[in-house]
Amino acid sequence: MSIMSIISNTNHTYHTERIKEMNGPEGKYAWTATVGEKGQIVIPKQAREIFGIKPGDTLLLLGDEKQGIAIPPKGAFTELFNLAFSEKSED
Repeated sequence: MSIMSIISNTNHTYHTERIKEMNGPEGKYAWTATVGEKGQIVIPKQAREIFGIKPGDTLLLLGDEKQGIAIPPKGAFTELFNLAFSEKSED
């Protein structure tokens, strides 16, 4: 089975199992998501479970025109906000 047929498969459980069978690095995963008419995507159940994503969570989306879209860990938004707006002590 080619990697493209795995990527295009919309059965997320089958897709993830096939990636694991390919001896991918431990802790690395790949899923697919379909964009709906309103631009919404559904994060696959296994991904939500692994990364602790719950309904109502706010996720940070980062985009790079050459590299694509990334979703950093849930706490990244808070960390970046605190870093950007923390008061610097003047020495």
